[in-house]
Order: sequence, then C-alpha cells, then structure tokens
Amino acid sequence: MLKESAPTAPHECADCPIRHRAVCARCESDELELLDQIKYYRSFEAGQTLIWSGDPMDFVGSVVTGIASLTQTMEDGRTQMVGLLLPSDFVGRPGRDSAAYDVVATTNIVMCCFRKKPFEEMMVRTPHIAQRLLEMTLDELDAAREWMLVLGRKTAREKIASLIAIIARRDAALNMAGMRGPLTVDLPLTREAMADYLGLTLETVSRQVSALKKDGVIGLEGKRRVTIADFNRLLDEAGDDSDGGMLA
Repeated sequence: MLKESAPTAPHECADCPIRHRAVCARCESDELELLDQIKYYRSFEAGQTLIWSGDPMDFVGSVVTGIASLTQTMEDGRTQMVGLLLPSDFVGRPGRDSAAYDVVATTNIVMCCFRKKPFEEMMVRTPHIAQRLLEMTLDELDAAREWMLVLGRKTAREKIASLIAIIARRDAALNMAGMRGPLTVDLPLTREAMADYLGLTLETVSRQVSALKKDGVIGLEGKRRVTIADFNRLLDEAGDDSDGGMLA
C-alpha cells in the first residue's frame, strides 16, 4: 500500500537532492511552478512493491532517495533482476499505459511523482522536459549496453568490481563530487541480491568481495560500506580504463 510522504521528502524544488540530475534539471522557475501543480511525494518501505508488471500506471516520477530494483518474472515463476533505480532515475514511460517490470524498494524510498496525463501534456509544451527525458533515456540505454557486457563477458571478480564502480560513479555524480581521492559508498544491495543481479552464487560474491578487500582494492566497514582508495585501480579490476571504457 502507498504511504504518505516521508518526513525527509523535500517540499521545495530548490531543496531537492536530485534537482541537478532529475527530469526537471533544465526547467526555468515558471516551468517548475507548473510541475509543482501536478507533483506529489510517495514513500515506500524496503521490500515493498512500488509497481506490479502489467498494472496500469497513472503516474511517472523520479527516485529522490533510496534504491529500487526492476524485476521480470518468467512464465514458470522464475524471476530475474534486470536493473536498479538509483536516486534521480525516472520511473514510468510517457505514452505507455502499463508497467513493463515489477519495481520493488530495495531500501526505504521516496519518490517525486507526477500525474501522468498532465505530465505528458507538459512534455509537448515544455522542450526542457522532453530534452532532459531524452538524455536520461539515452543514458539508460548506454547503461543497459554496459550491463550486457558485464553479464556476458566479464569474470566474477570483474563483475563485482564493475558493480561497485557503477555505484561509486553515480554516487559521486549525485553529490557533485570528483573521482579523485578516497571514495566511500554504501552498497544498495545485499550479497544475495548482488548474486541475483550478477548471475553468480552467493558464495562466489562473498569470495570475490573478500578477495578485493584482501588485495587492497576496496576497504569494508560492515557488510555494505565500501571505501575505494584508488578508483583507477578499481577500474583496472573491472576491466575498464580510467575513462570508463573497456581495455583493449
């Protein structure tokens, strides 16, 4: 069941932690005022389903805080996690009436939602929104292609390093921080969820995380907090170069 806005949900766009990366990033003040008229916040607890695949969607929106997973269920009941929604990621597709995937809260989550029909009308009248949504869609396509490579061609160690690097990049971009110097990020997934997402066993994930720690590539505080002393070294372990592309 949907819950009312969490106490931490921002009520002014100027206070929003994802303002510079969200679909409204390029909107002028008058455009933000129009969006504010069709905007509302919703919060979900970890483990709660935000959206069921095939259900009608009367809203679109952005993740403000927290993490959600995209999951697809096959005819025989098997499920596969096919993506992660991190802060500033867009949920829903204008022009599509139903959801393509189950969306499940991995952590407690706050969403900034827009009523779907008015948002679609605003896209026609407001180029800033349509242009930004196109950019976000192309970024999502690039990420999906990168993930195909991770799952299809990389070793278990490279998969783990790649996932940590992707999360670290997104965290740095969200906080407008550079990639130099030690980085500390909180992994949004349990070891079990990482295994599911990467197509590995739980034992393999635990073994490879421990190996990266032993080799000094990462530091660990508890199960989730990861410190990266040298991001380029992590990219080497992921099979990437310092620009984020694949090594020749």
